[in-house]
Amino acid sequence: MKILITGARGFVGQNLVAQLKNIKDGKEKIAPISADLILYEYDIDTDPALLDSYTKDCDFVCHLAGVNRPKEESEFMSGNFGFTSTLLDSLKKNGNKAPILISSSIQAALDNPYGRSKKAGEDLLFAYGKETGAPVMIYRFPNLFGKWCRPNYNSVVSTFCHNIAHNLPITVNDPKVILNLCYIDDVVAEIINAIAGNPTREGSYCVVPRVHTVSLGEIVELLTSFYESRQNLSVPMLADGFAKALYSTYLSYLPKDAFSYPLKMNVDDRGSFTEIIRTLDRGQFSVNITKPGITKGNHWHHTKNEKFVVVAGKGLIQFRKIGSDEVIDYYVSGDKIEVVDIPTGYTHNIKNIGTEDLVTFMWCNECFNPEKPDTYFEEVEK
Repeated sequence: MKILITGARGFVGQNLVAQLKNIKDGKEKIAPISADLILYEYDIDTDPALLDSYTKDCDFVCHLAGVNRPKEESEFMSGNFGFTSTLLDSLKKNGNKAPILISSSIQAALDNPYGRSKKAGEDLLFAYGKETGAPVMIYRFPNLFGKWCRPNYNSVVSTFCHNIAHNLPITVNDPKVILNLCYIDDVVAEIINAIAGNPTREGSYCVVPRVHTVSLGEIVELLTSFYESRQNLSVPMLADGFAKALYSTYLSYLPKDAFSYPLKMNVDDRGSFTEIIRTLDRGQFSVNITKPGITKGNHWHHTKNEKFVVVAGKGLIQFRKIGSDEVIDYYVSGDKIEVVDIPTGYTHNIKNIGTEDLVTFMWCNECFNPEKPDTYFEEVEK
């Protein structure tokens, strides 16, 4: 299959091309699109002469090129209507009735220069479909967000992600403003469905099935929490589809010299204990380092429970049920990664019985609360 993509280096185009190349390279399998793809990438600086050969040979057209921030108002019509006309004329000249998909905008319903230019492009495509019989798919996209979107251009989400990640100020005139947003991965998935012959239609138009409706204030609140998460070690509620997508987007705007961040290591002569992540509903995650010959723990819990995973070194985890004399031994090693549950009502410890540091990944079902620690010292071995 040969696919022509105009605007191939724009926000949507870049993401679409990357995923189609994943399919082409066999890294992603999406039926019924096979791996024998040929991609014709066309953008503003592509040799115009190539348009003729591309439109002669392609089996599908993704027309994503457009103008939304021109220097002159007249560029709206030349970019959004004029080039569409040029593209369709080239297809007609070559007798190519390949399906064509065009990225329009919800603003096509508005009476402004950008909206009028988008509507003109839509009308041109509808007329082309009637004239030639070629299948046409018009997507009126709402505001889009995701990785590789240019900040300080025409996306408030990308601008806020960039500025907050770089600790730069943002301006919010009205936090109650409601935005309808589509995540780029959902957009690309829908376009690929359309290429495969299964577009999602609503009347004369095609749509991305998943739209997030959120206020500007909610977006700022989430982004601020992402920025602060490096200090309070929190992570967003990833069950929320919008928060998950926004967090992935935010991370793509991190400064190149700030991918990593320090953690507070609680160090003593026994080793160290370092908390990695705290969550409101899923507990906390930590890494514990125990020096050779050292025993840590010797305490029990009423309700608090943990999971230990030794990832390096050799250790012994011991248990004794409160009120019992029986000691239960579990030998653990980084050579065999396994999870050891720490049941409630059992005093327990962990010993480094090797010659190197014992490194243990620990999960606890609740974050440590000094006012209610639910931790009671008692030796495992009497």
